[in-house]
This record gives sequence, structure tokens and C-alpha cells, in this order.
Amino acid sequence: MSSQLKQVIVIRDDLDISRGKEISQSCHASVGAYRKADSETISSWESGGGKKVVLSSGERKLEDLYAETKSKDIPAYLVSDAGLTEVQSGTVTALGIGPDEKNKIDSITGELELVGKKNDGKLDGMGV
Repeated sequence: MSSQLKQVIVIRDDLDISRGKEISQSCHASVGAYRKADSETISSWESGGGKKVVLSSGERKLEDLYAETKSKDIPAYLVSDAGLTEVQSGTVTALGIGPDEKNKIDSITGELELVGKKNDGKLDGMGV
């Protein structure tokens, strides 16, 4: 596989949840999507550094993004929370996309903002 690969995690920005909850939901999304990728893609992605980018969006957009990834055969995992801590059971919290070809993922997520990006263009501390 010669093209650049990456994984994108999209976290909801319209929920009032703690930073820890955002991180745990992002992890669920990452692992869930990873498990849906084929072994050749996983191997290439891991040997290339396993690039991940964390973006944010609202619930409706997450569901639209998920539908689009599925229609393009990109591995994806939509996280619905179990409701044990901060949100109601079934609340959609995050979406994992890929690993897959960077250009395929960017065609779907290119307009989304990085998590933590402020108006001044600097990040507030949550890594990407």
C-alpha cells in the first residue's frame, strides 16, 4: 500500500462532558474502527507511524459522516455510550474513521476543526 494512511477520531463538541470522558470515547472510537480495518492496511498504517487526528463535530454531522464512510467502504465505528457515568445510555459520543488512505478520509472530514483549536489557531492542550 503506497499511499499515506491515517485514522481520524471525531468527538462531539455539543455535549457537556469532562475531558476524561472525551478521551475515553475517542479511544473507543479509535479501537472500534481499527478492528474493522483489513490486516494489510493495519500493518502499513502501523509501520508508517499510526497517524491519528482528532476532530470535533455535532451529533447530526457524526451520523452523516458515519453513513458516508460506510458508503465508501472505509472502516468506521460509531460510539454509543453505555450510560454508566456522564451521559444517557445510547448517546452518540464519537466516531472512529480508518485507518485508510488519507485522501479518502480527508474528502469526508476535511472541513472539520481540530479538537482544541481556538480562534487564534493555537491548540489548547489536547493533542492530535
